Amino acid sequence: MRFAHVIPPGADEPRLAVVENEEAILVESLFPGAPRFLEELIAGGDDLLARVRAAPRGGGPRHPLPEVRFASVVLTPPAILAIGLNYAAHSSELGLKTDSTPTVFGLWPNSLTGHEGTTTWRRSLSEAIDYEAELGVIIGTPAKDVAVEDALRHVWGYTVVNDITARDIQYSEAQWSRCKSFDGFTPTGPFVVTADEIPDPQQLHIWTILDGHLLQDASTAQMVRSVATLISQVSRSATLLPGTLISTGSPGGAGYSRDPQIFLRDRSTVTVGIDGIGALTTHCRIIG
Repeated sequence: MRFAHVIPPGADEPRLAVVENEEAILVESLFPGAPRFLEELIAGGDDLLARVRAAPRGGGPRHPLPEVRFASVVLTPPAILAIGLNYAAHSSELGLKTDSTPTVFGLWPNSLTGHEGTTTWRRSLSEAIDYEAELGVIIGTPAKDVAVEDALRHVWGYTVVNDITARDIQYSEAQWSRCKSFDGFTPTGPFVVTADEIPDPQQLHIWTILDGHLLQDASTAQMVRSVATLISQVSRSATLLPGTLISTGSPGGAGYSRDPQIFLRDRSTVTVGIDGIGALTTHCRIIG
């Protein structure tokens, strides 16, 4: 199934919707007590998801997708974890070494935003803002000390993430959280696809188009560490809680490494996508 947090016409707050035939159907309209947010649906486990699957769709209003606004696919995740240097081509183009263990850092919740949103930043903060297409993994059940062969059983679904990065700040500080956590620097969506629809997360086409130009064009098969390996390794030290978002790293083709360099500019439009999941568009504005 495909879900999204949408804001229908005339509404102010996002609500969880089932997405079918290019229409959004609010989940809360399907039956009394139905979940209003993705986090509630995940917390309800397999039984609640099965009830949503089986619910008749005829009673609730249908909103064509062009008429709704999108919020982040996760609104209140217990953690947002990002994996650095998980594609050899990206590590090489940044001049950084892939370590024997995952490079893991946290992103701040203020950075979350949705599809077709506008992300703004001050020119005085950075003029080296880069894009990074990434596969997002949403945890469904607590994962602690899980074996690689069992790790994907803990995945609830998959989404698309643009891990927007201020490269000059990234290279001037010893941590990577701040350079990637400006307001609106973690667009997610538009959709989250349940894990049963993605039988192999290592066989997905991932790409970026910036202002009409294809700049990233790769496969998740090129990850240094698979999704299952990442979950297994991170869960050794900390329990991954339901609703946790893991952004699994970006392939080669970043603007920083190009000659001349290509960065997000005022009025740029960047779309990152993964076949079978969706295409996530962000509009850019520089202020000040």
